[in-house]
Amino acid sequence: MAKTADSVIIGAGVIGTATAFELAKRGLKTVSVDRNGGAGLGSTSGSCAIIRVHYSTLEGTAFAYEGYFYWRDWADYLEVEDPDGLADFRQTGCLVMKTEQNGHLEKHMRYCRELGCPYEEWDTARITDSLPVYDLKRFFPAKRPDDEGFGEPTGGEIAGAVFWPTAGYITDPALSAHNIAHAAQNRGSQFLYNRSVTEILRSGSRVGGVKLTDGEEVHAPIVINVAGPASAKINQMAGVLDDMRISTRALRQEVVHVPAPQGFDFEKLGTVISDSDIACYCRPEHGNHILVGSEDPPCDEHVWVDDDLDYNRDFTEQWQTQAMRYGQRVPTLGIPSRMRGVVDLYDVTEDWIPIYDRSSLDGFYMACGTSGNQFKNAPIAGKMMAALVDYCEAGGNHDSDPLQFELPYLKRTIDVGFYSRNRVINKDSSFSVLG
Repeated sequence: MAKTADSVIIGAGVIGTATAFELAKRGLKTVSVDRNGGAGLGSTSGSCAIIRVHYSTLEGTAFAYEGYFYWRDWADYLEVEDPDGLADFRQTGCLVMKTEQNGHLEKHMRYCRELGCPYEEWDTARITDSLPVYDLKRFFPAKRPDDEGFGEPTGGEIAGAVFWPTAGYITDPALSAHNIAHAAQNRGSQFLYNRSVTEILRSGSRVGGVKLTDGEEVHAPIVINVAGPASAKINQMAGVLDDMRISTRALRQEVVHVPAPQGFDFEKLGTVISDSDIACYCRPEHGNHILVGSEDPPCDEHVWVDDDLDYNRDFTEQWQTQAMRYGQRVPTLGIPSRMRGVVDLYDVTEDWIPIYDRSSLDGFYMACGTSGNQFKNAPIAGKMMAALVDYCEAGGNHDSDPLQFELPYLKRTIDVGFYSRNRVINKDSSFSVLG
């Protein structure tokens, strides 16, 4: 016998659980389906879980700054205590190097002034006082270790930086999704784990639910695709790809964990850092390690994956490339022979801005292309998706008259059409993990 629900959410990552939670708070009976054994065990668990507020667009900045308040007030947001404990937000701040490539952050600071988001400008003396292990020579453009001139300074120093005090990171991203799932269950949501969707069902001209690997069907007039790197497959099942100008693809990524330089407690004294001169970002990691990721410079090949279940999960030379590029900035960095870190997939769009939208199939919604830079926005993304469902199901035409959504903390209205599946590629994007 088929289950029935008001809504099916495909995916129980951090954004999928937040969407279920917000719909449940509105009185909807939700069923979430995930092929993993629990919430947050897919690409969410591989997230760097950085909470930052600087973006290359005003809309992205507003959304991210709004998101900060939910992590700051995590227990209040959840409304219920999770017996497994709460995810820990470490508010270290985020330091972003000023470079020609990011316009010396003038646009980012202008957006923050408009939004009332605090920031500080740091000169080179302030940077090295905070990070005495840093060498501020310029190395742009980013290279690979076997490129001519790798590791050789290209003249001058970094021009300073901007520090955002409201940034930081979550120590256990999977636990954060577990927290939200627990909160959703407290509101009556149901979660079906270790099951995959094999078919998107239809009921007349609209979606009718999903069919699962064990043959069970869950009938519902609303289905929301929050499947992360599998999102393109789900959209294909639903038959909605032809209507979309913006698409999603799974991108393989490696993140490096290296020990902090001897004598410097990066876990305690370090911060989140973005450095487009060497095309790396980093943050503190357990055991006085440093997590180092790539900011996707042209020299780093994009490895697109057709099958999100069948891809190379082993480290490659990219691990060493990222470690050695970061070693340009930290000359005393030791690069171990044992590779540690994470190999996982991002779900990204052409401009790295997510899709939060309805589809051409009535009742079928999408929260896709969110990997790499949307973890931080999960709570507010869940609220916005719930509002979008309400708007469309009440007869609103989101394609021609997009939902105007008020950010509860900032009291600022954003045009949700910014995240449309039919938007023109946004030229203001960084076209990278920076969003």
